Amino acid sequence: MSESNSPSRYTITAALPYTNGPIHIGHLAGVYVPADIYSRYLRLQGHDVAFICGSDEHGVAIPMKAKKEGVSPKEIIDKYHGIIKQSFKEFGISFNNYSRTSAEVHHETASDFFKKLYDQGDFIEEVTEQLYDEEAKQFLADRFVTGTCPRCGYEEAYGDQCENCGSSLNATDLINPKSTITGGVPTLKSTKHWFLPLDRYEDFLKEWILKGHKDDWKPNVYGQCKSWIDDGLKPRAVTRDLDWGIPVPVKDGEGKVLYVWFDAPIGYISSTKEWAKREGKEWEPYWKDKDTKLLHFIGKDNIVFHCIIFPSMLKAHGDFVLPENVPANEFLNLEGNKLSTSKNWAVWLHEYLEEFPNMQDVLRYALTANAPETKDNDFTWKDFQARNNNELVAIFGNFVNRVSVLTHKYYNGIVPEPANFTEVDRNTLEALKEFPKTLNSSLDRYRFREASQELMNLARLGNKYLADEEPWKLIKTDEERVKTIMYVALQIATGLAVLSEPFLPFTCVKLKNILNIVSSDSEKPLSWDAVSSKETLLASGHQINKSELLFRKIEDAEIDAQLAKLEATKKANEQMDKETVPQKETITFDDFTKLDMRVGTILEAEKMPKANKLLVLKVDTGLDIRTIVSGIAESFKPEDIVGKQVTVLVNLAPRKLRGVESEGMILMTENAEGKLVFVNPDETEVDNGEGIS
Repeated sequence: MSESNSPSRYTITAALPYTNGPIHIGHLAGVYVPADIYSRYLRLQGHDVAFICGSDEHGVAIPMKAKKEGVSPKEIIDKYHGIIKQSFKEFGISFNNYSRTSAEVHHETASDFFKKLYDQGDFIEEVTEQLYDEEAKQFLADRFVTGTCPRCGYEEAYGDQCENCGSSLNATDLINPKSTITGGVPTLKSTKHWFLPLDRYEDFLKEWILKGHKDDWKPNVYGQCKSWIDDGLKPRAVTRDLDWGIPVPVKDGEGKVLYVWFDAPIGYISSTKEWAKREGKEWEPYWKDKDTKLLHFIGKDNIVFHCIIFPSMLKAHGDFVLPENVPANEFLNLEGNKLSTSKNWAVWLHEYLEEFPNMQDVLRYALTANAPETKDNDFTWKDFQARNNNELVAIFGNFVNRVSVLTHKYYNGIVPEPANFTEVDRNTLEALKEFPKTLNSSLDRYRFREASQELMNLARLGNKYLADEEPWKLIKTDEERVKTIMYVALQIATGLAVLSEPFLPFTCVKLKNILNIVSSDSEKPLSWDAVSSKETLLASGHQINKSELLFRKIEDAEIDAQLAKLEATKKANEQMDKETVPQKETITFDDFTKLDMRVGTILEAEKMPKANKLLVLKVDTGLDIRTIVSGIAESFKPEDIVGKQVTVLVNLAPRKLRGVESEGMILMTENAEGKLVFVNPDETEVDNGEGIS
C-alpha cells in the first residue's frame, strides 16, 4: 500500500559492513542497492528519511585480518573504511550518514546503552567454560575457532555462525573445534561474562513477530525467527574475552569487550546522532517517536541479530521504536560458486568502478533485475552484458535517443504543440499514469526485482508506441500527426526521467539534462506522484538539450577479460587448496648418501597388459640396461618418451609389479598445472650414468 499522500518519518538502516575487506557485489545485491532504491523512492514521495550506515570496526574479523597482514587493527580499519566509504560514494549509495564504530560518539552510545541495561538488572552474570588456546594463551571467541556445525554438518563453521546454513552459533557448539590462531585443539577454561537472557523476551517476541508480522514480513525472515523462538531462546553472551573492541564499562570488566553483535546495531543509533548533530536536527524522533518507521536492510545471515537480539535489547532499554520490517535477502553467488572474500572470489566494487567507469547504473540494474529476494541467485558476466546490451541499451537508451534526436531534427529541440489525440495516444498517456501506482505496489512490498522490470516496461511502452506510429514515415505526409506523436513520446521520456531515479540515479541525471528538466516549473522538480496526476509533464514550447547516449554497448572482449580474471583466481585457489605432503621422518646425512640417483635414457616403452596406469620401460642407466615399471601411463604415451633422459633411483631394491620385476624408479614431480613432469636437473643432454648430487 502506497503512503505517498501521507508523508512519514523513516529511519532506514543498511547492515554495517566489516572493515576487513572491500565491498563486493554480494553486499550490494543483498543490502545496499535495495536499501538505496527504497530510500530514494521514499524521498521522491516527500517522506522524511534518515538512511543510516557505517563501518563495523570491531569483532574478531578485524584482528584476524591484521595478524594476517602483519599490521595493527587500527591500520586495517582505516584502510578498508576509506575504501568502502569512497566506493559507496562513487557508486551513488545515498546515505544520509556513513559513520564508523571506532568513532567517539559510538563508543559513548554503546557504553551508555550497556550501562543502562546493566543498572536495570537486564543482564545475568555467569561463569562458563569457554574454548581456550593454551599455546596462544587466548580465549577463542567467534572466528578464532572453526569446527563442524552441529546443525548441518558443515566442517568449516565459525564459532559465531555457520556460513553454510546461516545458523547463529556459540563457539562451544562446534564439533571438533580447532583454533584458527595455532591450529591446535582448544581446551575449556572458566571465564565470567554478561548475558542477555533472551528467554525473558519469548512472550514479547511471540506476540510481536509471530502474531504481529506473520503476513507482512518476508517468508525467509518470518520462518527463521519462528524456528528460533520455537526452539526456545537461551541467554546470549554480550561480552567477549578480547583486546579489540569497546571495553565493558562496568566493574570487573577488565580485559573484556562488548560482543560485536551487541555493539554493532547500536552503531545505527550513534550514526544517526552524528548526522543529526551535523545537520542541526534532533536525533531522538528518528528512534523514539512511535510514528517513525524503522526498517533494517540486511542479508539472511543477519536475521537473528536484527529480529531477535537487537529488538530484545531495544525492548529492554524501553525508549526505542521496534523495526516495522526487516526485508532480508538471500545470497548472491558468482559464476556458480559462493562469493568468498578470503578466496578473492568476488567482483569488488572499487575495481568495478575503475574497470567500468561511469557505468554504476549498469551494475545496479543487473543486480536488481537478478536480486536474490526469495532464493540464492547467480551473477554471471554474460548475464550482466545481456542486461546492458539487450535492455538498457536496446530498450531504455534506444527509446530516449530516438525521442531526443527526432525532436531536434523536426523541431530544433522544442516540444511541439499536439494536435488531436487518437485513442492510441490517450491509451498510451493513461498507461503512463498507471506506472507510479504499479511501481508503488512492488516497492511497498520490497519487490525491487519486479519493480525494475516494470520500469523497463515503461521504456518498452515508449518504444512500441514509436514503432507502431512511425513518425519518421508520417513526417512526409502528416506533420500535424507527428507533432502529437512526438509530444506523447516526450511525456513518456519525462515519466522515465522521474521514475528511474531510485533504480538508475546517474542515468536519471543525464536524462533530466537531455530533457532540460532540472526543475520543471523553476521552483521544484517533478514529484513521483506528478507522473500520475499531471496532464502535462513536459509543456509545449519547452526547449530540450542535445541528445547524449545514456548507455554504451559492452563488448565481448571486456567480458572475456573479467572471466579470465576469475579463471586465474580459480587456479590460484586450487593451487593453494592442494594439500602439501607432510615432511617425512628426519633422516641423517648418511641416510641420504645411500641414495644413488643417475641420469638414464629410456630406450623402449610399452603399456603393461591389463593395467591402465603402468608402463614397462627399458632404461640405459650407464651401468646397465634394466627394466623399470612406472605408473605414468595416464600422462605419457609410450612413443613420446622413447629417447627421453630421466633421473633414475638405481639402488632401489627390485620389486615385482604385475609379474614384472622393476629394478629402479623414475623420479617425477607435478608442475603448477598439476601435470606430471620428469625430474631432469639439466636440460642439456649428458652421459648416461652421470650421478645426481
